[in-house]
Formats: sequence, C-alpha cells, structure tokens
Amino acid sequence: MGWTVIPFMAIVLIAVTPALSWRQYRIRRSIDLSVTNPLIPDNKLPTDLVPVKYALQLEIDADQLAFHGNVNITMACAKQTNQINLHAHNDLNVDEGNIEIVEYTAGDNGKANTLKIRRVDRVPKKPLLVIYFHDDLTVGTTYEARINFKGMIWENTEGLFQGKYKTHDGDQQEDHSYFASYFRPNHARRVFPCFDEPSYKVPFLVTIVRPKHLKTLFNTEVISSENLAQDKVADTFDTTSPISTFALGFVMSDLTEVVSDQDSEGATTKPIIRIWARRDFHDQVKDVKMKIQTVLDHLVKFWNVSFPLNKLDIVALPNFSSVKPADNWGLVVFRESDLQNGYYGIAQELVYQWLGTWISPHWWSDAHVNKAVAGFVAAATTIDIDNGLEFEGKWPMTILYSIYYEFSKRYPHSRITAIKQETTCSKTELVLRMLNLTLGADTFQKGMQKFIEHRECKTFVSNDIWEALTKQAHLDRKLCETATINEIADSWVTKDRIPMVTVHRDYQKNTATITQRVYLRERPHDVPEQDKMLWWIPLVVVQQDNLNFTNTSATKWMKKVKQVTLENLTNADNFIIINPEEIGPFPVNYDERNWNLLASYLLDEGGRSKIPVYTRAKLLHDAWNLAYAGHLSFATAFNMTLFMQFERNHLVWNPVFTLIDHIGRHIDMSAVHKKFEIYVRTLLTPLYEELAQNQYEGEEKWKTNLRSLAKTFLCRAGYKPCIEEAQKVFKKWMDSPEPDLGNPVANQYICPVFKSGTQDEWEFGLQRVINFPESRVRSERTYLLKTLAGCPVQASKINRLLNLTVLEDNGNFTDNDINLIFKMLSGGSSGYMALFDFLQKNWDAIKLRFKDREMLWNNLINSATGLFTTQEGYDMVSQLYVQRQGEFGTAQHIIEKSLKNIKEETKWSQENLPVIEKWLDNFLNQHKISDDRFIR
Repeated sequence: MGWTVIPFMAIVLIAVTPALSWRQYRIRRSIDLSVTNPLIPDNKLPTDLVPVKYALQLEIDADQLAFHGNVNITMACAKQTNQINLHAHNDLNVDEGNIEIVEYTAGDNGKANTLKIRRVDRVPKKPLLVIYFHDDLTVGTTYEARINFKGMIWENTEGLFQGKYKTHDGDQQEDHSYFASYFRPNHARRVFPCFDEPSYKVPFLVTIVRPKHLKTLFNTEVISSENLAQDKVADTFDTTSPISTFALGFVMSDLTEVVSDQDSEGATTKPIIRIWARRDFHDQVKDVKMKIQTVLDHLVKFWNVSFPLNKLDIVALPNFSSVKPADNWGLVVFRESDLQNGYYGIAQELVYQWLGTWISPHWWSDAHVNKAVAGFVAAATTIDIDNGLEFEGKWPMTILYSIYYEFSKRYPHSRITAIKQETTCSKTELVLRMLNLTLGADTFQKGMQKFIEHRECKTFVSNDIWEALTKQAHLDRKLCETATINEIADSWVTKDRIPMVTVHRDYQKNTATITQRVYLRERPHDVPEQDKMLWWIPLVVVQQDNLNFTNTSATKWMKKVKQVTLENLTNADNFIIINPEEIGPFPVNYDERNWNLLASYLLDEGGRSKIPVYTRAKLLHDAWNLAYAGHLSFATAFNMTLFMQFERNHLVWNPVFTLIDHIGRHIDMSAVHKKFEIYVRTLLTPLYEELAQNQYEGEEKWKTNLRSLAKTFLCRAGYKPCIEEAQKVFKKWMDSPEPDLGNPVANQYICPVFKSGTQDEWEFGLQRVINFPESRVRSERTYLLKTLAGCPVQASKINRLLNLTVLEDNGNFTDNDINLIFKMLSGGSSGYMALFDFLQKNWDAIKLRFKDREMLWNNLINSATGLFTTQEGYDMVSQLYVQRQGEFGTAQHIIEKSLKNIKEETKWSQENLPVIEKWLDNFLNQHKISDDRFIR
C-alpha cells in the first residue's frame, strides 16, 4: 500500500474542498508579515523634522487611469538640519520645480516666510525625496511643505488601483469600474510625498475629486461637497484622528448601501455601521451588519474601550484581487467571498481597528506581535459568540500541530523568511493563549486593557504588552514578584524551537522529575547549542484520582532550568497528565508505566469520556511524534492508538491520518508494511462504515470531512467498495463520445482507479492529458498528471509514463510536467524505486536528453535516490554512486546528500522496524481480520 502516493496535505485538499476555512483566512490576515519583515532593516527617516498634520487634495482621472493632487505637510523642526527628507516612490511624479517651503515664525502673528530651496534630489534606487536649503532650519519652528504630484493608477493593489466588475439585469450586462487605495504597509508613498512610517501618527484633512456618478467612502464622513466643471464633485472629509499613513484609505465606486432587517429609522447607535456592495450581491451580505455589531459588542467588552470612531464602513469589493482585506481606519475593504464566512475573518479585521490602526506598532519589528494578539483575540471572540462553530473545534490544534512540525525540523522554515515570520507569529499567538490560561482569563483581559489604556492614537513596542500583563499578574498575585511576562514571552518568541518536557515518576515516593530539552523530530538531532536552550514552562498537572481539567493554573513553573521535581503526586496505580488541553505549545513524554496507565484508561469507555477531546488528541499526537523522533518506543506509541477503535471524535482522528502517512512513508519499502496496512484497515474500516451508514442531509461538516478522509485512506488501501464505485463512475467518462471536452469524474475517484484499476483505465487518463484542449482550465490537466504519476504502484504504468516523457521526449509534456512527475514519484516506494530502476537502465540516454537541462537532471537524481530508508536502499544507491563516479555533474552534491540521509534513515529503520513488527504481529494474532473487502 503506497501511503505516500500523494502527500497528506494534497489528500486533504482532494477530499475536502470548503470555500474558505478559518485556517486559510488566518494566513491571509491584513498584516502581511512577508511584506513587513523586509522593511525591518530599512533606514528610518531622520527625526530632524516630524509631521504635525497633512492637507491632501487628490483627483482621479478615470479616462487616463491617472491621478494628480497636492499635499501640504505641516512639520515641526526638532533638530538642527538643512534638509527635509520625505518618502516618494520612484513612480510618483513630483513637481520639483514648484515645491514651496513656508516657515511660520512665532512673532508677527505667525507670519509666513517662503524659504529659498537650494536643490531637490530624488535618491537613486530609494523612494526618497530630499529638499535642501542654503541655511539651517530653526529648531522649534513650524514649517509647511507644499508639493504637487501626479501618477498612474495600476491594477495591482499597491497605492491607488482600479477594479472592474459586471452586473446583469435580465439579458442586459453593464460594466462598472471603481478606484480604491491600499496603503498598507508602505504604499502611501506611491500616491503622495509623506513620512511613510508607522510611528508618525498625525491628522489628515483630505479632499478627493470624483466623477459625479460615483461615491467616495473615506476614513471619515464628508463634511462638504462642491460641484465642479465636467460633472465632477470635490468631497472634503472630516479631519481624521492622528493615524499612520498606512491607515489612510478610500473607495470611489457606484456600490450601494445594503439595507438589512436590523436597520431602523433614525438609529443613532455609535458607530454607525454601513455595508456597501454591488446591488446584485446585497442578499448575500444582508446579515453582515448583524455580525459586525455582534463582534464590535464583544470587542468593546474585551478592551473596555468604545469603538474609537463614529462610523464604520464595510465594503464588499467585487474582483478585489488582494488576498488581504484593507483595514483602513473606519473603512474596511473585503473581498466579497470573505464576508460570506463566519465571524473569525470579521473579528480579525475589527481587532485591527483598535490594535494596529488606533494604536499602531512603532516599527515593523513589532508587527508579528500585533498580528498574534489580533489572531488570539479574534479566535477568542469567535468562540465567545457561537462556540467557534466555524472552527469545528480545530482552534488552536491546527496551528499547534504545524508549529510542532515546523520547529522540530533541523532547519525550520526551510530558511525561508516569510515562513519564519508566519510561524513565529503563530507561536506567539499560542503563547498568548498559554498566558490567558495560566494567569486566568480575567487577569489576562485586565492586562490587555491596561496596555491599551491611555495609548489612543499612539504607538507601541512588543514589550509594552508584556509589561502590562506583568503588572496585572503581580497585582492579582498570579505571578511571583521576581518573574515577568517579558522573560516568559521572550524565552518562547525569540527561539526557532520549542521544548519537549519529559516526566519520570518515582512511584515509591509519589514524586516526578521533570526535565526540558529542545524538541527535535528530524534526525540527526545535531542542532547547535541545543543544550543552552531553556524556556519558562508552566507545569499544569492533572491526576487520575482528581480529573479536574478546568484548573489551568501552573502547579510549578520551570524558570529556564533543566530540571524540577513535582511532589505529593497520586499513588502508583494512577496516571498523571502534564500540559492537558495543550495549555502550552510543547509535547510531553512520560515513563513507560505512566504511558501504559493512560493507554489502559483510554480503552475503557467510562474512563475515556472523562478525558477531554483536546487532551485525548494531545496524548495520541505526542506519543506518535515522540516515537517517530526516537524519544519513545513505538510499542508504547502503538498501545496509545488502541482506543481509536472506539473513538469517533474528529478532533482526535485528525492527527491520525498524518501519523499514518508519516509512518507509512518510512516503512513503505519494508516487509513490515503489509502488516501495518492491515492494522490501518482495522482502525479505519469500522469508522468509515459507521459514518457511511449514518449519513444524512444537513449533517455537521466535520462528519462529512472525516468520512471523506477515512474513505480516501481506505481507497488507497484497496478497499473494494471504494475501488468499484470509482471504476463505475470512471467508466462513464470512458464511454463518453467526446471525453476531452470535460471531466465528469470527481477528483476523489481518479486516484483509486489509477492505482488499483486496469492498465486500460490508466492509459485512458494518459490520453486525456496528451489531448487536453487549450480551452479547458489547465489546473485540471495538472491534477490529472499528478494522479497519473503519483497514484499507480505498478511499474508498468510508471515506466510507460517515463518512457513517453523522458526518452521519447513527447512534445505534449513540458519540462515543468516532467519535474512534476519526478516529484509525484518520490511520494512512495513504488514510484521512487521504479524511477531509480529507470535511471539505472537508461543512464546514457537520459544524460543525453538532459544535457542542457540541469534542473531536470538534478531533480531526477534527487527524486530517484533521496527517499530510500533501508540498508537495501542504501546499498542500491551506493552502488550507483560508485558505478557512475564522476558522471553526476551538477547533481554530485545531491547524490552525496542522498547517501548521507539514507544512512540516517537506515539507522531509524534498524532501531524501530523490529519493534513495530513485533507489536503488529501481536496485534494481528489477537485480531483475526478478514481481507475480503480489500484488493490483495
């Protein structure tokens, strides 16, 4: 059984295709760390002059897709200087010859003097405008820069952009266009010269000229409108509170206000909430105002501060190409689809109205903490409103498992900065959850309120949050006076690692020795300076004779020490659980006796029901991953799975599929694999058949998803009902008179047919790829090619595909196609062994084909040699290395890396396969299993 034919995450996407999950949404949140992180080392503007206020006039030229305007920037001189430095993007055309700098003197009733400018420079390759003077400016004096500018409007959402959409009225179709801004994080400089840094928060007085048939929404309300020539109108808006340049925003469109059932005449509740959308989308967002109000009520209660604006406009922008909403001050712009989901996405953006816009990070280095707080508060708000219905109970588990996986690698984030920022943010969010639980929700909330108090329209650094929490924790006596939240948070946030806690009980003395060390899942465990890494770890303990999972305060803190002792524990016949409900983001290992006590208790239905779902999932997840990492016997880990025969909660099952995939990947080449396959069938068959029998319309989404996942894995295991169903559906496509015009087969049926079906069925799929029409969506062809390569276990199918694409150099397949084939074949032993044999037998011909295609050659060597896990595999690759010494060319380092990795994997196999096989033999002897429902 090729467990890794298609990577696990691909399976999930195939089996479950919701419109937009909360997990997907949280990745797309407004503070885009991949954008803000590169700004951290940017040179800041000199602090000689600081802005006091802006007066901005802007006019859109819809016909020319251009804009022009002027800005008056009032500044205070704080230090002696002879120059003014402003941000201005290289694409922005500044009228340098007509810049005016006015000095307002203190005497003579504020007399204004125009200064003589020496020169104006645009700094090469930097978005800077520098204005030089003959004499120094005077400290303490106010100056005003008056600058005209113009620029082009683009389609991409950076600065000012144009969007288009269509509406339909019967047979009539009407074209519409709109103009909008997206200034986060530093795109205001694309539109007007400014101090484009988050720490400069000043008021804006803005006038925007629009075509008469369009309406402009801005951060604040319109205070006056003036009709101009050529059917144009100049709207002047109320002066904003002090805000950063990125919080400035407008939308100019013909969208209309959505009238909902909640609206009442003369309503004066603040803020006034308005929803804007195209007219034929009103029905889809008619409940959004209610959601907005509900979220606002909860956030006001959390922050203990009223919403800091009189109005809030929410815009559903058609064809909005940005994956992140534009959370302007008082004007939040969403993609239409984002407003059709639950509360989380809305809560996420509204949190930024308080923390992010009203109160802003002082510099981009604090953006990840801002995002983490917003994520945590949004999740807590969503759970508070409707028990987090849209999460299906998966928060925070989905984040947590990805953190465990990423930070236990030898090289986290694959050294990719964007991934590092996101994972660090996610870890910080989990640290906030840990603090909320261990300090208590009341103390945590009061600490956050203390942080936000008196900070309106100002900025913050990360330590401000931790200090506020420390003060409240000390006040409430939830933390000893010598400890600070700053220290605790710093020990977690600043490391690209997480700890593993190990518990060794002394059953005679009723004590336990607790140690901490770096958690490493990938081998070898050779991370530099790992012995020096220590964390502040809260030890929350639950004992079998007092199963209280509501008390989340720490029995003891590990204060960056390697070892502590817990005393007065339960007797030797009872288990203990450390870190229940995943209070902290760290796995926990126990001595074998405690693990076995837990395994026995979970097998009993009465006992199992007393252990909450998150804790059951944690115990299972920790046991398997610790075994995989070499910290726990696989016999013990397998014992912890026995209760899954009776488990029906999807949250406990979710990690199981990943674990099956990971272990299956490792033992795919071994003789143990067949026994593991039967064991997996034993776990999954009753689950799937029970879910299939009890299927009903309108059931919870998690049941549908769990059934789909179980079915997908059983299909891969050769479950006959699944294969027969897939072949029946597939035959309709084969019998179609014009099969190239479209694919009537759902994706879930294709892989089972290509794996367990006939050569003719697979060949039919191959011809569909070859004859794929240009008019169809290319992603359908890509999926078909992935399954053609990744699903079969028969060497004949794989060789047919390789001969066609590599040796025959068929013109229907691009180099990208061939790379994709190599990648998919590396998913399971059938694939990479067939690829290795193909390479060995056709070495000279392949070398000739790939003579000038180094990327293909390198990827081939990597996919064909890098995945073996046994001594037999090592010997095969080693023999090839010796035979072809000096012929690997650019792939020389790849084959050497493969041999090194295989040697490490071989050690793993030698240590663990005998243990796994012995446990499986014992299990299969006790469970007489019929294979009648599976293809042999």
